[in-house]
Amino acid sequence: MVIADFLERNARLYGGEVALVEVNPSEDRDKAVTWREASLIESAIDAPYRRELTWAEFDRKANRFANLLLSRGFQRGTKVAILLMNSLEWLPIYFGILKAGCIAVPLNFRYSGEEIKYCLDLADCSVLVFGPEFIGRMDTVYDQLPKIKTMFFIGKGKPDYAEDGVRLMNYCSTQAPAVLLNEDDFGAIYFSSGTTGFPKAILHRHRALVASCYTEQNHHSQTRDDVFLCIPPLYHTGAKMHWFGSLLSGSKAVLLRGVKPEWILRTVTEEKCTIVWLLVPWAQDILDAIESGKINLQDYLISQWRLMHIGAQPVPPSLIKRWLKHFPNHQYDTNYGLSESIGPGCVHLGVENVHKVGAIGKAGYLWEVKIVDENGNEVAQGDVGELAVKGPGVMDCYYKNEEATNEILKDGWLFTGDMAKVDEDGFIYLVDRKKDVVISGGENLYPVQIEDELRKFDKIKDVAVIGLPDARLGEIAAAIIEIKEGITCTEDEITEFCKELPRYRRPRKIIFDKVPRNPTGKIEKPVLREKYCKVSLVEAQINS
Repeated sequence: MVIADFLERNARLYGGEVALVEVNPSEDRDKAVTWREASLIESAIDAPYRRELTWAEFDRKANRFANLLLSRGFQRGTKVAILLMNSLEWLPIYFGILKAGCIAVPLNFRYSGEEIKYCLDLADCSVLVFGPEFIGRMDTVYDQLPKIKTMFFIGKGKPDYAEDGVRLMNYCSTQAPAVLLNEDDFGAIYFSSGTTGFPKAILHRHRALVASCYTEQNHHSQTRDDVFLCIPPLYHTGAKMHWFGSLLSGSKAVLLRGVKPEWILRTVTEEKCTIVWLLVPWAQDILDAIESGKINLQDYLISQWRLMHIGAQPVPPSLIKRWLKHFPNHQYDTNYGLSESIGPGCVHLGVENVHKVGAIGKAGYLWEVKIVDENGNEVAQGDVGELAVKGPGVMDCYYKNEEATNEILKDGWLFTGDMAKVDEDGFIYLVDRKKDVVISGGENLYPVQIEDELRKFDKIKDVAVIGLPDARLGEIAAAIIEIKEGITCTEDEITEFCKELPRYRRPRKIIFDKVPRNPTGKIEKPVLREKYCKVSLVEAQINS
């Protein structure tokens, strides 16, 4: 079985029922359409408040894109990159890639032009599908992509160097292509990164994608009556693999393009959402709006909302206590996972274990876990070691990086790089990360990248970026900056210089201090964390 089999089954059994809804809350609410064959182009361009897609239409669109790829000579194993914002086009294109026997390569919409170029080259992509939001970045690199044979554009304002993907799809057959696939075929490449900041290409087989469907549905018990509200970007394994529970159950999902508290609650009301996955900042924003009086829950119909689950970063127990105060009838769950383990679910708290808030849980459905010392031996209960996981969702390898693969995969076990311990009841708690990645608002920030940019400022002698606790975002990136001797520099100057960086990469706190290095020249970040994290942790606890 492959993942596309579920889509074809749903089209056959529930063809006329709505599979996906796209909500654009910043648009005119009077503009709403049903995405039908004849209105595909206009609806994609006009971006109305609401669009919807049935299971039958979903499958036909996927078949059209698969046949478009095949008509151009792209066959089994071709890597096809997706650079799109969440929309009704995203998932049909993803499944069309898989139906053609090609390998889907979702790209982070935050990537700069140089990062896009790097990832396309690393993954050996031959095709790129991109949308209007990325024209500016693509303009800077489109002529520097020798491996890219074809670029399909989805939307309005097509650049000269790309083809009109929507128009071309409309000329292709809606019949499923005659491509035989099995669970051992490669299905997708997702990108991750270590402390160096250079992305690694994570290769997964179809069996991992299928397994994630069963893990998700087992954890959250989706039925055909559920409606899943998906807010995070679909390039992220977390968003897509949580949606896989809807795919398996044949239930509706809503793609919300916006994170304001009132937008989330309004969409839950209008679409009758029953399951919502939130990141910590979004949950906190909802609570702050309620407690400040900006939002009155009595204005919304949310009695059908049964489950709030949260993940992608450590979850403050105080946040969940506040949440359950305002939403006492909600089930709550948290999931832990990595892109290397096909997203969330390898460790799972469980809705019945709200008394263990603070833990990431136990082994998820179909998964095994262990915590080991530096020699790979399991540690005693209560001792800290590295968390390792094993299951059908473990990646095949880091594509074209045998050395990095061998460092993380050992005898079928995936070594996560996260330090953890187990309590007397078998629940796992994260303690620290071996890597220096900063997780801020569910997004990975890579200190080396920020440090490299800051070092371009001629007044800076040295810099180290670390994560500090933050009540809303979980962590923020803090830059410890050592100024050149005899030079004066203010925080405003640093802030002004950082405006050249993408907004999400700008350090949220500037600290002027000496950057400690060991005898081999490496920055002693544990020293900096010890020095600054305690103060920030107290601040975070006061603000939570």
